[in-house]
Amino acid sequence: MGLILYHAWKSSASRRVRFFLEEKGLAYESHEIDLSRQEQHQPAFLDVNPLGVVPALIHNGRALHESGTICEYLDAVYPDPPLRPKDLYDLAQMRNWVRYVDGLIGNLIRFNWRYTIQERAAKLSESELQELLAKIPSADRREAWLRVARNPYTDTELDEARDALIGMLDRMDAMMVDGWLIKGGFSLADIAVAPFVRRIGEEIAPDEITQRKRPAVGWWWDRVQSRPAYSSARFDPFLA
Repeated sequence: MGLILYHAWKSSASRRVRFFLEEKGLAYESHEIDLSRQEQHQPAFLDVNPLGVVPALIHNGRALHESGTICEYLDAVYPDPPLRPKDLYDLAQMRNWVRYVDGLIGNLIRFNWRYTIQERAAKLSESELQELLAKIPSADRREAWLRVARNPYTDTELDEARDALIGMLDRMDAMMVDGWLIKGGFSLADIAVAPFVRRIGEEIAPDEITQRKRPAVGWWWDRVQSRPAYSSARFDPFLA
């Protein structure tokens, strides 16, 4: 049955998995989930991923979710070209990067959701909102929906989120090894960070990703964007 990917084009986690698949040169069947229509909370998708979030991957009839897990699984099943370091210490460092970036997703959501759902959510009646929340399996996602619908993030909260994301750039700039995040070259760590850097550079803090401001990050980002797999993975403009 091969590989079937359920994803959304603007989802950062989906972008991570698409980037990984393209780097591997793996063919897959694409199923777009329309987040604006809440397709991720419909029974058909919940049968694939009960958490109701994208992406999800089906390989030979078996489903996987969580983008970092999907990528590590793919690297084990399809080892060439390798995208995880062989050295165990470097592998642990790579996993720390993935975990660290995943922990920043709430900061990215504060910016993303004000464009994608805030206006529509604010117009929902109380009964409509409660009906929608009841269909969302993830407590974190329910809380985010409730915030944008009834108590949108303040300028102070957006500034705090921006500072956290800029802090990621500082960490990257300090920890680069020979132009990449992990010793030995391009890896899942770089792929995991790329969707976040794309959003930062597009709107959140574009002046922070320059070779003048952060030489290592600026050079790294130029190299990432020049990779054929980056183009194939379609990091289209989020605000378009």
